[in-house]
This record gives sequence, structure tokens and C-alpha cells, in this order.
Amino acid sequence: MLLVYTQKITPRITYIFKHICTRILGLDVKFTSVIEELISYDGPKLSYGKQPLGNELFIQSYGLLTQQGFESENIVVKDWEDTKCFFSVSDKSVLPFDIFSAGFYLLSRYEEYLPHVKDAIGRYPATESLGFKNGFLQQPVIDIWAYKLKDAIIESFPEAHFHSKTMFVHTLVEAKQPFAYKQRGFLRLLVGYFRDLLKFRIKRIIERTAVLFKTKEDPFNTFGWIISTTKKSSNKLSVFFMLGDALHFEESINTNRYKFKMLLKYVADYKDIGLIFSFASLTNYEQQKKEKRQMEEITNRTLEKSFNAQYLINLPETYRNLVELEIAKDFTMVYEDTPGFRAGTCTPFLFYDLDYEIKTPLIVHPVLATTAAFKDKYASDIKKTIDILWNSVKKVNGHFSMVFTNRDFTAKPTNEVWRTLFSEKLHSYE
Repeated sequence: MLLVYTQKITPRITYIFKHICTRILGLDVKFTSVIEELISYDGPKLSYGKQPLGNELFIQSYGLLTQQGFESENIVVKDWEDTKCFFSVSDKSVLPFDIFSAGFYLLSRYEEYLPHVKDAIGRYPATESLGFKNGFLQQPVIDIWAYKLKDAIIESFPEAHFHSKTMFVHTLVEAKQPFAYKQRGFLRLLVGYFRDLLKFRIKRIIERTAVLFKTKEDPFNTFGWIISTTKKSSNKLSVFFMLGDALHFEESINTNRYKFKMLLKYVADYKDIGLIFSFASLTNYEQQKKEKRQMEEITNRTLEKSFNAQYLINLPETYRNLVELEIAKDFTMVYEDTPGFRAGTCTPFLFYDLDYEIKTPLIVHPVLATTAAFKDKYASDIKKTIDILWNSVKKVNGHFSMVFTNRDFTAKPTNEVWRTLFSEKLHSYE
């Protein structure tokens, strides 16, 4: 048990200390603001403030964790050993920066509350982030910092006990378009044929006709392959379906049809099922509520996992809605077009509402990449980037989560890199 002394115990302090010490390092922690309790404590102890008090480990406070609300910070990022850091402090501190203020800044997504330029869809772009601008987006810096703190704790208190932890692999499959041609309804069928004719896509017309006349399997229906490939794997897989309308008309299907519901139930028999909240529902709480209820009626299970269409997050409203809906886990914390660690960590964390200064029960699962982020990249470059991210997570025993789509596993030569990565690296059972 690590005893932490701080003059004032704030929600921010307890939140970030528990993430770094307990969630990442497996070290139990308790807090005190009584100096005598710190002095008399025989176990590992740390003080967090402006000045050290005695023989305890000391981390100097930058001040962010005793503030309320949010305002623009003048942040200077510096090189530090094999990583980057910011919120520098004096050499009295065991670390040259305030790991807890820096960690809180990234984890709370503080920068996403500040004024910024959104992309065309309304998302916070990777290029606006501190990590992207300063070259540490592809490092889980909070976890890296945590392990450096662990070394400092062990050096001062060799008896400190840390619960063991290993790397955890959790693959996600986005199935918002489970069929290429089936279950589309008469109007979308006609529109599809018309567009193919306009663009002289004769092979697609032939394929569409063969699927509709049941002489060929729908190419996007790769769920049998997904399930058989992961059947013997000990790593986790979750498949997310969308029940609302897609952003683009031609992508939508009729989710009320029997065959769609049977597909969903078939996948749910073998793997965890989640819901993709439709783009239109993200600004309509009642619509989100309706989509959640529909999913639960189909699966006869309480919905626990979700992520948002187009990976849209508007803080804090988006996550407040999920809390209100009693969604347990969100998987939207990723940049669709840029690989990396959006929140600076590869360890699941609780959403902290900066407006209300409260820790919520919503668990945010950081995702490090989508396959869309590698569009038009060579297979060799994809493998290189994935290996870098994989090794970064492995070093800190974190969570490796990546989003594929069911379309990534169709039998196209360009998809071979995804089929191989999925079956031989993420779900190998050897």
C-alpha cells in the first residue's frame, strides 16, 4: 500500500493517482492530509505538493490538480530519456516533471475542452493534439512514465508490492455494413444498380445479381471466417453492429429484417456484441436510447459496449449521454485517420467530467488504430507501424486494441495484410 500525502485531497488527485498507481502499476494507494500519519507510516510513502517533508518519495506539484475547470496552458514539451514530458518542476522532485498533472491533462482530454478547429465531420483532429504536434502520439506516455515512477518507488522502498499484469489483446470489428448487397430494400437496390451502370462497373452488377439470386455469398459477410479464426484464441474479440441509419444512404440496410437479426444472434452466440450509435443519434439522446433498447431486445442481454459512428466524440456531452444510458464501456477513444494513443495511455480509464469535476463510472477503452488509418499504405509500412505500436504496449503490459471492419476480411489481395495480422498475430493460438 502506497500512502500519498497531499495538503488537499481533490477529485483530480485521487483520480489520476489511482489510474497511474493502481490501474497501470497494480499498486494499492491511500491518501492522507495529516502530516503525522505520513511520518509514522512504515510502508512506501509519497508526498505530493510544493516541498518535501521528510524521507518520503517526493513529486512536486505543477498545480493543475488543485485547480477547477479548464483554461489554456502554456505547455513546453521536453525530451526525457526515451520519451517526452511536460509540466517541468524543480530538481527536488524525484521526477523532472509532474507526472500526475501531465497524466491528468492527457487522460481527461483537457485539450479537447479548449477551443480548437474541428474537421469536416465535427471531430477533434489528431493534428490539433499535443501528442501529434510534439511527436509522442505513438507512445503510451502515461504508462511509460508510470513504469519510471515504479523504478523510483522500488529504489526507495524495495518492499513495495505491485500486483502482476500482462499485455491484453482486444480486437474490435466494426460491422456497420454487414452486407454489400443483401438486406438493402428495393429503393437502395435500384440506386445501387443505377450507380453501377453509370460507372460501367459490370463485374459489380454481375456480383450483385449473383448474390441476390443466392448463387454467391455476399462478399461482406465474413463473420463465419472471423468466428472460426478466433475460436481457439485466448485473446478477446468484440463485434459492433449499427441499428440506426448510416451517414451515407447507400450504406444503410434494413436492420428490422429477420436475416439481419439472425446474423446478429449468430455472432452473439460466439463473441461479445456491441452497438455502434448512429451518427444522427449522437445529437439525439432519445434516439440513442431507442437504439440501445433495440439491441437489447434482439440479444436479450444488457448492452455494455458501444462506440460512436465516424468515431465522433464531443466532450463532455457525448460521454455524459453514455453515462446516462448506463453504458459500461466505450471504444471511441481513437483517431480514425491517425494511429496512436489519443489519451496518452494503453490502459482503460474512467471518464472524468471536467465541467462537474467528478469521476464517472464509464470506462473508456483506448484504441490505438483503425484500418482506415492505413488507407493507401504499403503492406510493409502497415506491418512496421503495427509492430511499433505492439512493442510499445507490450513493454508496459497494456491493452492492445485495434478496429477492423468485416469488409477488411473479404478475399481481395489488398486485404491479405489484414487477414494475416488478424489470424496470425492477434488471434494465433499456438
